Amino acid sequence: MTVRAVVAVEDRMFRALAWLRLVVLANALVLNVYRHNFDHPVAGWACVALMVVWTAYAIATYAKPIRRTVRLTVADLAIAVGLLVATPWVKGEWFNATIPGFWIMGALLAWAVRYGWRGGLFAAVVLGGTDRLIRADFDQGNYGYVFLIVLGGPIVGYLVESLQQMASERDRAEREAAAAAERARLARVVHDGVLQVLALVQRRGAELGGEAEELGRLAGDQERALRTLIRSQDRLVADEGPTTADLAAALAALGERPGVEVAVPGGPVRLAPHVAAEVVAVVGACLDNVNRHVGEGAAAWVLLDDLGDQIAVSVRDEGPGIPEGRLGEARASGRLGISESIEGRVRDLGGTATLTTGADGTEWELVVPKERS
Repeated sequence: MTVRAVVAVEDRMFRALAWLRLVVLANALVLNVYRHNFDHPVAGWACVALMVVWTAYAIATYAKPIRRTVRLTVADLAIAVGLLVATPWVKGEWFNATIPGFWIMGALLAWAVRYGWRGGLFAAVVLGGTDRLIRADFDQGNYGYVFLIVLGGPIVGYLVESLQQMASERDRAEREAAAAAERARLARVVHDGVLQVLALVQRRGAELGGEAEELGRLAGDQERALRTLIRSQDRLVADEGPTTADLAAALAALGERPGVEVAVPGGPVRLAPHVAAEVVAVVGACLDNVNRHVGEGAAAWVLLDDLGDQIAVSVRDEGPGIPEGRLGEARASGRLGISESIEGRVRDLGGTATLTTGADGTEWELVVPKERS
C-alpha cells in the first residue's frame, strides 16, 4: 500500500474518532455527575479531570500524522487501563460501572486505526481483560460489554486496512490511466511526425535510385516497425479496468525480425498493459541498436524469464561490442538513445538495466517488477 493512501484513510478515521471521543467524554461526565458515587470524591473528580484533559490532548495530537507515534498510542491505552484499575479504589469494591465507561473506546479505536486488526485485537484484549480482573462479580451484562470490546477492536482495524488497500488500488489505477493516456498522446505527436518523414524518404529514395533507394528501403522498414509499435500501444491503452497484457506473446512477435530469435516461457507472462508496452519498446530499442551497429539482419537473441514477482529479459548479440568511452561520448553529444530509450524506460518502471559488452558481443539484462504500488 502507498503511504499516501494509508495517511489519507487514517486522517479521515482520526477526524471521525475525534468526534466520537467528545461524545463518549460527555456521556462519562453526565453519568459520573449524576451518580456521584465515589468513596474518594477527590480522587474521583481527579480521574474525571484527567479524562477531559487527555481527550483534548489526544484530539489535537492525533490530528497530525507525524505525531501518531507508538509513545502516543501506548500512553492512550495506559491511561484508559489506569482509569479502569483505579475504579475499585475510587468507587468502592462493589462498584457497578467503571469511571471511564465507554470513554475507553477512544484508545481502543485509535489502536485499530493506527495498527489495523492486530492492534485493535491487542487493545481490546488488554482493556477487556482489565475490566474483567477488576470486578469481584462478573454478570451477564459485564460479559456482553467485554465481548463487544474484544469483537469491535479487530473488526474496526480490519475495515480500516481494507479501506487503505482500496484507496491504494484506486490511486494506482488513476496513475496508470493518466500515464497511459499521456503516452498515447505523445506517441501520436512524436511518431506521426517521424512516420511522415520516413514515408517521404522511402518515396524519394525509390524515385532517385542507387544508394538513395537502399536508404528508402531502410526508412520503409522503420516506418512499418513504428506503425506496429503504435498499434500495439493503442490496443494496450484502449482497454480499461484491471486488464493485463501477455508479455511473452508481445516479445515473440519480435522474432519476425530478420536474424532475431526469441525464447519465452510456455505460458503467458501477465503484466500491466503499460509495463508490457514499455518492456517491448525497450527490447525493440536494443534490437534496433544491433541492426545499426552490428549490421542489418545480424543475429540477436531475446530470452524472457518469469521470476514470480518480477521478469527478466536478456537481449544478446555477437557483434564487436561497444568501444570504451563510446557511451560517454554519445551522452555528451546529446545522443540519448541508450540512456533514455533503454535505461530511462526501465528505471521509470522501477527496474534495472545492466549492460555487458566486449569482443564476444553485447548483452542487456533487463529486470522489471511485475507490479508497482
